[in-house]
Amino acid sequence: MVVGVVKEIKPAEQRVALTPAGAHELSERGVRVLVEHEAGAGSGHRDLDYRPAGATVVRGAARIWAQSDLLLKVKEPLPGEYGHLRPGLTLFTYLHLAANPALTGALVRSGTTAIACETVTDAHGGLPPLAPMSEIAGRLATHAGAYVLQSGARSGTQAAGVACGMGARVTVLERSVARIRELERQSDGRATVLMSDPLMLASLLPSADLIIGAVLIPGAAAPELLTREALHAVRPDTVFVDVAVDQGGVAETSRPTTHEDPVYREQGVLHYCVANVPRRGPASARALTNATLPSVLALAGGIDGALADDPWLAAGVNVCGGRIVKDAVALAHQRELAAA
Repeated sequence: MVVGVVKEIKPAEQRVALTPAGAHELSERGVRVLVEHEAGAGSGHRDLDYRPAGATVVRGAARIWAQSDLLLKVKEPLPGEYGHLRPGLTLFTYLHLAANPALTGALVRSGTTAIACETVTDAHGGLPPLAPMSEIAGRLATHAGAYVLQSGARSGTQAAGVACGMGARVTVLERSVARIRELERQSDGRATVLMSDPLMLASLLPSADLIIGAVLIPGAAAPELLTREALHAVRPDTVFVDVAVDQGGVAETSRPTTHEDPVYREQGVLHYCVANVPRRGPASARALTNATLPSVLALAGGIDGALADDPWLAAGVNVCGGRIVKDAVALAHQRELAAA
């Protein structure tokens, strides 16, 4: 088994899919690990750190794509990488295919088996590989929103907690009764937790200074909760942070932005829609490896066997054998085709 790690090419993405500690775990199990030159530099990991861990450092991403059985990435392949997709390759990364028809089509045509970290589940209904990244994104989303407010005028749970700590008056909208009770306990009265419905949302919009969209339906496109018409009720210079933009966003006006140019104004509302919020730092890379390593170790022991033995890991398979096998992704693209 050959596991490859390439350097991320998404703008401003500095994380690496596997730390030297993770490479050591794989090497100890007899797995050959290939790491692209300087792939870990943005996360504080030098090539010199990977070599003692048993990894081979390779110059040139093309060689790693070509030689790997299992290719690890942080973010989805960009168009310049589509040519590396091929039969016999298993790709393990955060894909968010429901909002990306071009990548979905490339994966289907290539014959690559694509496993999306964000749809790998566990026996309790959790999303282990996604949880730590969502927590980081939630914390950063609130700070980003506060920064935009100052200069320009699970994610939701973490965002609410940070906002409460900053002294903000926070209202959380949630659909699940059990989750509402849990959030009430966690907030200890510092946040108001209400049942989410269109009328409740509409009633809160006119008084909001910062709106954070953090809705996740695993594998599916994010529901459109904020229409252009609804935004007419929002005060000018209100900040809207869309943590769900990877999945298409929760607002009709959402479109992905970058860390270099993160904010745009539409209908008087300042939109912050960066698609890879937790993009940098050793802590983020370590959290990512810790979250994904159990799945990576299982896959490195034999991909077919791992997927057959573990239904929660198998739930992460989005594309296989030239077709979409994740129902939520297939449904998203059926709707898109119908709308076109």
